[in-house]
Amino acid sequence: MTAPAIGARFVAAVPSRRCDSMVSMRRLIAAVALVACSSPEADPAPTRPAGWHVARGFVRDPDGRAVILRGVNVGRKTAPYLDFHGPDDFRRISQTWGMNAVRFLVFWTAIEPTKGVYDRAYLEKVAERMRWARDAGLLVVVDAHQDLFGEPFGGDGAPRWACAEEHYEKYVPRTPWFLGYTDPHLQACVDGFWASTALQDSLAGALVEVAKTLRDNEAVIGFEPMNEPHWGSGAISAFEETKLQPFYERIVPKVRAAAPHWLAFLEPGANRNLGIPTRLQPLPFPNVVYAPHSYDGAAESGDGFNPAAQEVLASNVAALRPEADALGAALWIGEYGGDTSKPGIGAYMDGEYDGTGRVAGGQMYWIDGRDGGYATHEADGSEKPVLLDAIVRPYPMRVAGDPVRWTHDRVGGVFTFVYRPDRSLPAPTEISLPARAFPSPPKVDCGGCTFELEGNRLRITKPAAGEEVTVTVRR
Repeated sequence: MTAPAIGARFVAAVPSRRCDSMVSMRRLIAAVALVACSSPEADPAPTRPAGWHVARGFVRDPDGRAVILRGVNVGRKTAPYLDFHGPDDFRRISQTWGMNAVRFLVFWTAIEPTKGVYDRAYLEKVAERMRWARDAGLLVVVDAHQDLFGEPFGGDGAPRWACAEEHYEKYVPRTPWFLGYTDPHLQACVDGFWASTALQDSLAGALVEVAKTLRDNEAVIGFEPMNEPHWGSGAISAFEETKLQPFYERIVPKVRAAAPHWLAFLEPGANRNLGIPTRLQPLPFPNVVYAPHSYDGAAESGDGFNPAAQEVLASNVAALRPEADALGAALWIGEYGGDTSKPGIGAYMDGEYDGTGRVAGGQMYWIDGRDGGYATHEADGSEKPVLLDAIVRPYPMRVAGDPVRWTHDRVGGVFTFVYRPDRSLPAPTEISLPARAFPSPPKVDCGGCTFELEGNRLRITKPAAGEEVTVTVRR
């Protein structure tokens, strides 16, 4: 892939005037081929790609608008692998919080608990939830989640049969949990996966079953083949080039054979979480979304977030955009989040929001749950205001043009959005203004644009004049 735009189709112009009848048939054929005996016709404009696609650094909807995917992760890492979410919960994400997407976790072990046997009951339950998401107006990215290879190591992801029992029996858990990756027995299972095309094809086969199950649901726009890919015992420096890149090049076409319209959301190696820039190269297929995660290392160590580090965090988030650009991809942060029981959670989430707004990226909070820690709700189901006030924020949902940047002052109640309008697109630019941020009808200044307010949504039907325009919304 050399550029994010998918190949535009051009219709060859055929001369409409008949050549002189005295011209021989041979010369007529040559004349038609060279368009020599007729007036040249102007090339028709290239047609827009049908369906969801990636172009000019953004996910685009079928209307050609840039779509900022902003929402939450949804899922449960242990059996039955489905969280509490019902139709009302999906509507809450969309209508109350003003978000437009979920990253929905699925698990290889849940799909294929026995080698070669797919759990149709689980897949149907996933399909049911995708129907609820669709009915709530949400878009969905399906994430093949894994942590610590699989459940026998205290994680999730691969089925038990994907590695030898002796490695599970000899494993010694570590604290914090991610230090489990240093155990040689867990590493042996990870190494075995990367060395085995058969195991990789089994994972691909499981995702193909997911694709067959969900491909007709228009809410599902793409898939993520693996969460936080790890290098095992191999060299970090060579992991993406020698293992992860070939894996993506094998698995994405297999899944797209079942769901050709799905976007590919591809994470760098988990080493990106350590601050090491990705070494992934442009992929040999279109419609790729670069899908890193963003966490602050100091906060993740358990001491909470230092507000003095907010600018550094925002700059680190913004630095992900050049990596996406180098891949010819859109930018979407598949996970960000923080432990609400630790200090500094508001400043932590502000830094994540600010950094993403600087480079117009999407982001998904980890996680919409009810178990304390990183969850949006307490165990009793009550909301966590300190967290939700920081993540339920205004943002551009669909942009008829190219987003440039946005900011939101939570204290002053001012949201500013800058974009370059594409006036050839008839669909409106839509901005989410959740009631949590704008409890009263907001004041809109868009430089003379034509707009309408409906619920928690601002629609700009005719942008102001200028190559770059600014929309300001005040509480």
